[in-house]
Amino acid sequence: MDGLAIILSGLVGLAVGSFLNVVILRWPRGESIVSPPSRCPSCATPLRWYHNVPLVSWTLLRGRCASCEAWIGWQYPLVEAATGAIWAGNVAAYGLEPQAFRAIAFLTVLLAIAVTDARFYIIPDRLSLGGAVLGVALSVLPGPPTLPESVLGAVIGGGALWLVAILGTLAFRKEAMGGGDIKMMTMIGAFLGWKGALLTVFLGALAGTIVFVPLAGEVRQAGPVPAVSGARRSARLLTGRPVARLVHGFPAWTASAGPVRPGRVNARCLIPRPGSDPGPSVTPRSQGVPPIGPGP
Repeated sequence: MDGLAIILSGLVGLAVGSFLNVVILRWPRGESIVSPPSRCPSCATPLRWYHNVPLVSWTLLRGRCASCEAWIGWQYPLVEAATGAIWAGNVAAYGLEPQAFRAIAFLTVLLAIAVTDARFYIIPDRLSLGGAVLGVALSVLPGPPTLPESVLGAVIGGGALWLVAILGTLAFRKEAMGGGDIKMMTMIGAFLGWKGALLTVFLGALAGTIVFVPLAGEVRQAGPVPAVSGARRSARLLTGRPVARLVHGFPAWTASAGPVRPGRVNARCLIPRPGSDPGPSVTPRSQGVPPIGPGP
């Protein structure tokens, strides 16, 4: 593949990653992603255009606000770099083909879901259901999955997890799974088709058993544990190649708003950055997320 196309796609991915940070921080709080303009999460000072250059601005400012010098957090450069790698990597692998566009869209939405879930314990419907609509729309392009396979995958993916949630609630007599996970599985099914959806449910359940059963004693008092986030869900991308690894979501200290409430820390091993302000608690996904300070 032409190296110029890979470089350009990576640069576009960096810009998309910068915007993705806005989505991750504002949608869970019910804020607009259009206004107000980007601002420091600590002092709310509006950012100048040269403070918003992906990776470069954060590096030159050493991760701190240009006005109040407050620590901004690692989430910003990590999300930008990851998005740039997703775009460049898929163009390098598939070229400028429909397969690349589907993979880019899928992994970009999945990254946003993973970081949002790890930080706020909530998956906005705009990402999950919006991603499902996008997956079905992209299925009209050449290559798998076809439109019927995409629709069937969305139904089976969401339905399978809904059934698991119902059975788990009946078995344990408490909420076993958040509704956001069911909607997210609908999105995954729309992108991967029904076979990929079933494989994801199976591998996700297997990974959850391996990881969380040894921690059962620690999380028993913490309430329902959110299902494994997007980047940790084992899936196969379109052609059947594994694309998601079992990795942990970002720890809470990557974000300047502070960690989640103490009752959830042990359940997800989210440790605040040493010396950082713990910040306000974050309401679990079942109760929504109130505003917790200025946005990006």
